[in-house]
Amino acid sequence: MEKFPKWTASNIPSQRGRSAIVTGTGGLGYETALELAKNGAEVILAGRNAVKGAESVKKIRSSVSLANIRFEELDLASLASVQAFGKRMNKERQSLDLLINNAGVMTPPTRKVTKDGFELQFGTNYLGHFALTAHLMPLLRKGKKPRVISLGSVAHRNGSIHFDDLQFERRYHAMESYAQSKIAMIMFALELQRLSDAAGWGLLSIPVHPGVSRTDLLLNGAGPNSPAGIARRLLGPILFQPAAQGALPTLFAATSPDAKPNTYYGPGRFMEMRGLPKSGKIAPQGLDTTVAARLWEVSKQLTHVDFDKIANS
Repeated sequence: MEKFPKWTASNIPSQRGRSAIVTGTGGLGYETALELAKNGAEVILAGRNAVKGAESVKKIRSSVSLANIRFEELDLASLASVQAFGKRMNKERQSLDLLINNAGVMTPPTRKVTKDGFELQFGTNYLGHFALTAHLMPLLRKGKKPRVISLGSVAHRNGSIHFDDLQFERRYHAMESYAQSKIAMIMFALELQRLSDAAGWGLLSIPVHPGVSRTDLLLNGAGPNSPAGIARRLLGPILFQPAAQGALPTLFAATSPDAKPNTYYGPGRFMEMRGLPKSGKIAPQGLDTTVAARLWEVSKQLTHVDFDKIANS
């Protein structure tokens, strides 16, 4: 792990003149949007819950008086919603500088599916973001030094791509499915960089993770009375870092001139679970380019979105 200076939100360079879309209206998404708005970016906070989205925008505006931020409805568990969002953005915008693929669901105790029939975690965390990035590629290609930041997780270490049962239809295991969705996000970020370099798309695509942070992700997924939920409440103050600190690797990758491609950023202390941003370690299976290329093609088929064709149009 390379040496890093102590990078905090105070190190974010001016984002004036830059535009950003952040998925997820609470927790890490909120903290990321807050800091981007605070530093002058135009921010679109995208999520499925309009009430929560409006509350987050109002809260950010109350602390950043001149914040250029608004909410847009986007349900990553619906390919129709993702496509509609992409159409709206392409119709009203000329370009986009930053896309942060942040939103997610975590470990629902029983198997659930998206509106398109995908297992909820794989469909929301990964396939929804795959399709979203594709639909926004025409805008990103016109952006100023555009970046796509995709959220992985420490859980990816135990993840693999189950091509024989991607949707966990035969045997559902909540954490295995979550780990698959997160290693898929990392592989997506790396494959996007490879394809961008080969095709001249001009993107900087970086995977990041927040360590173990205090957000509602676990409680919303497994539930507050699950063993994981109880552990979160009891051990949270000790093991879980604040969401604002968990957002720092995302913000570093999104804004720092020192952020590099093919690097995975996360917290630098206690097995990458907490601390300030540093480059982290991707599990060996996450670096398999053959699997990543196959996942890319399968994702195009599942989402009915020809990423490469849209990006090159």
